[in-house]
Amino acid sequence: QVELVESGGGPVQAGGSLRLSCASTSPSFYFDAMGWFRQAPGKERELVAAINWKSDLIRYSDSVKARFIVSRDNAKKQAYLEMSKIEPEDAAVYYCGAGTWDLIITGTPDYWGRGTQVAVSA
Repeated sequence: QVELVESGGGPVQAGGSLRLSCASTSPSFYFDAMGWFRQAPGKERELVAAINWKSDLIRYSDSVKARFIVSRDNAKKQAYLEMSKIEPEDAAVYYCGAGTWDLIITGTPDYWGRGTQVAVSA
């Protein structure tokens, strides 16, 4: 059974930074791709960033491009989302997902974490 566990969320002031982590309990961290998603109240879950196994294919949503950085450490079985210049609109529950690249991009990963809340104060 694969389990993904997010951490690093919490309250942050607008303009600040946070680093989210996603740890896998799977014996093998071989996921073709990892993705970070977020869901704000009343909104649909959206893809924020995606990264493939070799970290040579990365995609960001337009709303976070140039502010967030996604990375992964396959040896540590972790993926990360470095959030900077945080805006009030970034407030949401952030989820990590794992699966094939196509599944990540279409928002239907094989595995989901339970999410970590990011609350932004003005």
